[in-house]
Amino acid sequence: MQLTNRQLFLQHVALPSIDPEALEVVKAKGIYLYTDTDEKYIDLVSGVSVSNVGHLHPKVVEAVKEQLENYMHLMVYGKYIQSPQVKLAALMAGNLPQSLDSIFFVNSGSEAIEGALKLAKRVTGRTEIISFKNAYHGSTHGALSVLGNEEMKYAFRPLLPDIRFIRFNQKDDLEQISHKTACVIVEPVQAEAGILIPDNDYLKVLRRRCNETGTQLIFDEVQMGFGRTGKLFAFENFEVIPDILCLAKGMGGGMPIGAFVSSKEHMNKLTFNPALGHITTFGGHPVSAAAALASLRVILDEGLAGKAAQKGQRVREALQHHPAIAEIRQIGLMLGVELKKEYTASDMVNILKNNKMIVDQFLFNEHSFRIAPPLTITAEEIEQVIKGVQKSLDELTSRNH
Repeated sequence: MQLTNRQLFLQHVALPSIDPEALEVVKAKGIYLYTDTDEKYIDLVSGVSVSNVGHLHPKVVEAVKEQLENYMHLMVYGKYIQSPQVKLAALMAGNLPQSLDSIFFVNSGSEAIEGALKLAKRVTGRTEIISFKNAYHGSTHGALSVLGNEEMKYAFRPLLPDIRFIRFNQKDDLEQISHKTACVIVEPVQAEAGILIPDNDYLKVLRRRCNETGTQLIFDEVQMGFGRTGKLFAFENFEVIPDILCLAKGMGGGMPIGAFVSSKEHMNKLTFNPALGHITTFGGHPVSAAAALASLRVILDEGLAGKAAQKGQRVREALQHHPAIAEIRQIGLMLGVELKKEYTASDMVNILKNNKMIVDQFLFNEHSFRIAPPLTITAEEIEQVIKGVQKSLDELTSRNH
């Protein structure tokens, strides 16, 4: 008897968690996912902010096909000059401040975090790292060490030493940053805490404290980069420039790629004394780099970042007065919808799924769910989403009465 894909999936694919009702997706296009049973779902997660230009964007697909016909992997990153890497680095640097002009390509967000932490230690000669409670930075050993939730960490200790955690948006805690601190790593918008947006000048005060103590400031924009927040990069919303910037997810237009970015002066410390201070075989893979270049051009040429702010505001304004909602935190086309305490996000996720819409819970906020569709979503599709979410909220409230 031949096993089904679902049976093979459960039997042989090592999984971070198990969803017995996992959809079997056979095609994705724009904002839609299509299943093996011919059902059509609206994707309001975007693969956790990966598919910012939508699924299967024709310009990204064209770039991938074109690069496939030239070459794929050649040699360890840095050994050859490869056009997709070079062009992508130049376009990124051209849209970043002058102090962020050197891009180290990696494969994922966690790897970007690992490289950034190493770079900060190398630049400062210090070991102490400060992170934030309820921060999420990935699950490799270094990234897990700076993750601000003990439940996800205790089984893997010991982790990196010399880590200190402070509270997001609490200025008094910033006094803990000292001349012993190598770096502070922060999400400019805390994602898995439920889309927590910094107070007006909080990041500016953080930047000033880092300057006073000679501490490297690392921004983790793995989830918030590439137009998601209404600006190309999230830090632009707050007029604060980090020393090191971590990127991934939406960078590749659906292909795996990440990067950490700093000044050429600082990045050279990974090149010399010792050489190979950081190295990756597949970082900046030419096919992924070609996809990322095409995706970035789409975001820039179509003004998707600015449009994201307008689209997100439309969704927030349409939903925020529903009686089931306590609060909506929105920046760009990223919304954290917090339900009133009598409701759980898990129930809402299931109701929305039954209504052919895919949303996601946050790791550290059980009463909130995420709305983050591809930035290419049209005005008509947004109205369709609003109606569907309102209907689902009505169902949620009717269940409790």
